[in-house]
Amino acid sequence: MALVIKMCRILCLALLPLLLSQNVDAAAVISVDFGSEWMKIGIVSPGVPMEIVLNKESKRKTPAVVAFRDDVRTFGEDAVTVGVRFPKNSYKYLLDLLGKPYDHPLVQAYKERFPYYEIAPTDRGTPEFIHDDNTKYTPEELVAQLLAKAKDFAEISHGQPITECVITIPGYFNQVERRAMKEAASLAGLNVLQLINDYTAIAINYGIFRRKEINETAWHALFFDMGAASTKAALVEYRTVKIKEKGYVETVPQLQVIGVGYDRTLGGLEMTLRLREHLIKAWEANGGGDVRASPRSMEKLFREAERVKIVLSANTEHYAQIESLLDDKDFKHLVTRADFEALCSDLWPRVSGVIQRAVAAAAGSGSGARLIVAGGASRVPAVQEVLRTAVGLEPSRSINADEAATLGAVYRAASLATGYKVAALNVRDAVILPIQVVFTRHVDGNDKLIKRTLFGPMNPYPQKKVITFNKHMDDFSFNVNYAELDHIPSNELKSIGTLNLTQVVLTGVREALVKNSGENIEHKGIKAHFNLDDSGVLNLVNVEFVAEKTVTEEDEDKDSTLSKIGSTISKLFGSDSELPEKAEEKTEDKPDEQPHEAEKNETVKTNETTTDKQNTTEPESKPKPKIVVLKEPIKAQEEILNLEPLSPEEFKLSKTKITELNNIDKKRIERETALNNLEAFVVDAQMKIDTEEYSECGTPEQIEEIRKICTETSEWLYDDGYEAPTEMYEEKLSLLKEKTNPVFYKHWEHRERPDAVAAIRNLLNSSKEFLKMSKNYTKEANAERDVFTDVEITVLEKKIEETESWLQKSIEEQKALKKNEDIKLTVDSIREKITNLDREVKYLLNKMKIWKPKKPAKKETENKTETVIDPEENGLNGQEEKTVEQEEKPVTEPKQEEDSGGEETEIPQIGEENVEHSEL
Repeated sequence: MALVIKMCRILCLALLPLLLSQNVDAAAVISVDFGSEWMKIGIVSPGVPMEIVLNKESKRKTPAVVAFRDDVRTFGEDAVTVGVRFPKNSYKYLLDLLGKPYDHPLVQAYKERFPYYEIAPTDRGTPEFIHDDNTKYTPEELVAQLLAKAKDFAEISHGQPITECVITIPGYFNQVERRAMKEAASLAGLNVLQLINDYTAIAINYGIFRRKEINETAWHALFFDMGAASTKAALVEYRTVKIKEKGYVETVPQLQVIGVGYDRTLGGLEMTLRLREHLIKAWEANGGGDVRASPRSMEKLFREAERVKIVLSANTEHYAQIESLLDDKDFKHLVTRADFEALCSDLWPRVSGVIQRAVAAAAGSGSGARLIVAGGASRVPAVQEVLRTAVGLEPSRSINADEAATLGAVYRAASLATGYKVAALNVRDAVILPIQVVFTRHVDGNDKLIKRTLFGPMNPYPQKKVITFNKHMDDFSFNVNYAELDHIPSNELKSIGTLNLTQVVLTGVREALVKNSGENIEHKGIKAHFNLDDSGVLNLVNVEFVAEKTVTEEDEDKDSTLSKIGSTISKLFGSDSELPEKAEEKTEDKPDEQPHEAEKNETVKTNETTTDKQNTTEPESKPKPKIVVLKEPIKAQEEILNLEPLSPEEFKLSKTKITELNNIDKKRIERETALNNLEAFVVDAQMKIDTEEYSECGTPEQIEEIRKICTETSEWLYDDGYEAPTEMYEEKLSLLKEKTNPVFYKHWEHRERPDAVAAIRNLLNSSKEFLKMSKNYTKEANAERDVFTDVEITVLEKKIEETESWLQKSIEEQKALKKNEDIKLTVDSIREKITNLDREVKYLLNKMKIWKPKKPAKKETENKTETVIDPEENGLNGQEEKTVEQEEKPVTEPKQEEDSGGEETEIPQIGEENVEHSEL
């Protein structure tokens, strides 16, 4: 299994450059797979395509825990450690509390599971942790702090600021829970590009590395994800589709969620709690005492139950053992896998129930689907056995169960962020909680309640819808609620909360009708535009009155201004661009109050009418009619009927609270860093001064003074120094550096000088060789290849002599000095001489590279061009001139002889072979 996972990772790394490219100026974006128990962070940044961010312990996942103790805030593993000793100060499993009222069943279940927390309702009606008499924390604030820490991990790891992210959430989150997660991200200073359902993120990760398998023939995959708190199953369809997003039609692979099943309370946490209860009973059976009254003991049992549960996934039995569980008594108990499976016997049928609901939601689609397993709790052998029985397939582990959602989400983040280009993968999620519009209509003297489904179960999103009201002549209101939830199990309905979402009050309806009344005007009704965005959040985009006016060519000029105004208003409110992608099915015989495909279809109608009239033979004198669409904005006031979002004042208060905590952490880290730097420097200085190689670099008085300061500082640190402010540490460190720097500098000079001297001598030797060779490429030595002038040769020769003389003299002077005396021959002075000499040599080398032999002069005759060759310059000794009409043959130029010995030499290629000469 480990080999398979390793090979999958290697394959992923090999394919990444093909799937994702980025601009060097692109900003880094992250994904946060925020679970009940763990959080994982993925990142995409220039030069770093899709990887997991490591925390400060260099681990790939971090416990989603935050703790407060003695004015110190800790996260992750440190917070878990605090929680073992002080359970009330460590906050965990916060996802179950996010966006829920205080009386929610999951909030009450949380209080029963962790009785040591003090939880009270806020004025807004949400739960709030009472930390102490002066401090309270809402779940949104605690989640925000964890998200901010994830942001810090990414910034520290990659050295650049992070502002944008994609966050995974459970697919069953309702509108309130999704808004609450966005609020928490805003408090953390993150801009949410998208809230993505966790199973959709897993499907993206599975699909991007199988793009070659996706074609016009649909195939399916069933993703089963059992985490710490919940279980989800999603049936996903992969196939290619044609889209027109860039102005032209293109075929791209697409994944579409077609069936979803879930169980909010089925997960690893429930198994751990049952195993903890089993251990409590074993303790009580041995007369151990009332362990339930001790929060610390209960937390120890919880941690041990979690450990034993994990071990039993690979072993048939294991001992649970805790030292000093209660009253200095140790606890040890043997737990078998059979015992554990018996404790959770009623949970296993619920596993298959999740699968069955996902398949049923797909309405018969998805035959032959592959079974892909993710989530930590899915490793339990009993769960895998149930999956084999329910699906009839061996569960596939071709993805990383822990990191698939993180990597899928960060791929989505790259596709949404600017500056990155990713391989196309169209993503279509599915609505789990259907949404409807409810309003009243006056019929036969009575008010009749009308319901119209806006987004039905398993409708794809993101999507835009329009609903039309054309029977209302005055101001009215309508409600947006959850529709019939027959497909949701009864035990899950309690977790949804109130079914009422918002109430929308429309004003100005009568005025719009009157303003747009007259001859040849047909009212099309009030159109409300809705958008279910990428995050699954419903938004009322705008409401407008629409009418059609039939005009002739004679009236066209008169109405042109009105038409332009209507078109401008339409563009301002986006009604033309925000059209629904699919019309809602008509369920009643009153089509005027159904969701419409709206303006696009209306435009089609207009075109069809115009075409019919154009095809009709009419007298030329009769003007042709034309339809003009008139639009008028309607004021819409939206009131939230369920849990209210944070008010601006509440948001500002929470933001201030988190900012203060961040500032406290920053000051604490600065103080700890200053303390550590001072301690480390004192120890380092003491060790160095005691060695001969350092002590001989200072005078006896200097060495004694340094020893004295180090001793005094060390004693001060162990007495009262640990309570000192940051500034005191920095002052003492500055004093120590001031006293030690002269000694340390001299030691460094003596240590580095031999290498520097060796380097300048090597340069002198190579420069001399180059000078010797260069003298052969002057006009006097070689008229054919006069690369260098006499002045250039003289300058280089003089520079070599000066450098060599200076070096010899400086070495002799330095040897006459003691190590604790001022340095005569410094490393910097050697470097300066190296730089000056190297500059002269490189100048001549570059000149040699770009040098070209002189081209022979040409003169034109009446009918032909003759090449005039200077015999002396070319060494032809007065041979006959060659014209262009003669046969050209390659001429091998004779090699010039050196003046000294007559040996033949060629111009060497300096720096690289076969350098092509070119003009500067």
